[in-house]
Amino acid sequence: MKYKNLIIEKKEYVLLKRYMNLSGYYQDETLRKSVRKLLGELDSAQICDEADMPKDVIRFNTMVTIVSKKGWHKTFTLVLPTDSDMKNDKISILTPMGAAVIGYAEGDSVTWEFPSGEQQLIIEKVEQENKYIKANMIV
Repeated sequence: MKYKNLIIEKKEYVLLKRYMNLSGYYQDETLRKSVRKLLGELDSAQICDEADMPKDVIRFNTMVTIVSKKGWHKTFTLVLPTDSDMKNDKISILTPMGAAVIGYAEGDSVTWEFPSGEQQLIIEKVEQENKYIKANMIV
């Protein structure tokens, strides 16, 4: 891991914690496991101000390209649940894939549990879309 711990922007951290607190209500077992694992990683995460966020760290509205050790590639934008749109490759933080990558940096390797089983992913590319979280809204 490039930065030793997850790196999360302050406002995004608060919003993430709100979503994670609902984890007991999720019906899908894989999603519940993902949320619990992310909550554990958030305990040791480095929380940063907007100005101090590294540009290569995955956050809300980041376009991410990942490669699986099993050989597949996927490019998507990580979004809030209300903006999720699988047809347009906008993946919610409240999916196993979204929970797996938030706070990681370009070049990091991530092992995560998905409905198809455990996968090892490499974060190949991170592109920021220059949007940020303000309170509960994306600006």
